[in-house]
Amino acid sequence: MSVCEYKPGLEGIPAAQSSISYVDGQKGILEYRGIRIEELAAKSTFLETAYLLIWGELPSKEELKAFEDEVRLHRRIKYRIRDMMKCFPESGHPMDALQASAAALGLFYSRRDLHNPVYIRDAVVRLIATIPTMVAAFQLMRKGNDPVRPRDDLDYSGNFLYMLNEKEPDELAARIFDVCLILHVEHTMNASTFSARVTASTLTDPYAVVASAVGTLGGPLHGGANEEVIQMLEEIGSVANVRPYVEDLLQRKAKIMGFGHRVYKVKDPRATILQNLAEQLFSKFGEDKYYEIAQEMERVVAEKLGHKGIYPNVDFYSGLVYRKMGIPTDLFTPIFAIARVAGWLAHWKEQLEENRIFRPTQVYNGRHEVAYTPIDQR
Repeated sequence: MSVCEYKPGLEGIPAAQSSISYVDGQKGILEYRGIRIEELAAKSTFLETAYLLIWGELPSKEELKAFEDEVRLHRRIKYRIRDMMKCFPESGHPMDALQASAAALGLFYSRRDLHNPVYIRDAVVRLIATIPTMVAAFQLMRKGNDPVRPRDDLDYSGNFLYMLNEKEPDELAARIFDVCLILHVEHTMNASTFSARVTASTLTDPYAVVASAVGTLGGPLHGGANEEVIQMLEEIGSVANVRPYVEDLLQRKAKIMGFGHRVYKVKDPRATILQNLAEQLFSKFGEDKYYEIAQEMERVVAEKLGHKGIYPNVDFYSGLVYRKMGIPTDLFTPIFAIARVAGWLAHWKEQLEENRIFRPTQVYNGRHEVAYTPIDQR
């Protein structure tokens, strides 16, 4: 590879062929297996969408029920994993706790029988089922409380909110949370998905695949951005401060969290849906004082940077939705992971079908023929 072919961040370089999701960044289109995200958000459920992504087709009524029943059966986690989590420092970030816990699952289920459809399905079900339990468990443990056992009578999203808040969730909140999971479940070859596929290409177990992707998602330039959006809105403090705040960032050439996307040059369709979900929550549970700040920020950034194709992305409004549900800020990214696990597993399964280990090259820009200097001469 010559120097002229080098692209920082592999920008624009295809890393795989995939039929899982599709994005048209110029038109603001996102499809899962050919179905528009707006339609899935309005009509589907998270588990149905997860099934679609992983197995390629919408399930029949019987197939969906079987999948839901399997996930419900595997929600509980091993007591040794729970005891391990109790040893994590209370000050640790939940994403670090999740990465360690996901990796620990591999100690119990790491046969790596990757040609066996039963093993693949069991791994898919187990990871989708237990990741929410581990997120909720760590949240309660770091407050000094025992985790709440899953409830089999609640659906996937309702059960997570119940385990997290120790009370039965509002029906509207549970449905909105389920839609949030649909919006976050998959988005082509992003950083964490690329990490998952690279790890999968070594033919390691799926628990290691998910653990590596969780670590990648935790960075502020990827899943961690929604946490920083809330911190930014808190720092701005009022609508009057928005314009000088944005102008200061632009002058310093600093990144505006929640705005811009490597692919989208229009408003992220997921951001549009999330904004609508936020307004539904506000109409029932009361306004959030930061929503007006967010709206003004969207207007100012569009005025200043719209000509460059910089608009709100999925992270800009998701935090306001979770905040209204009473979810702590540092759980926003673990919730992103709860959803994205299904997308990672879809790519894991697809990678296995025609696997070749990833081995990119590099452009070397170091020295040559350097003589060794003995230590007493340095």
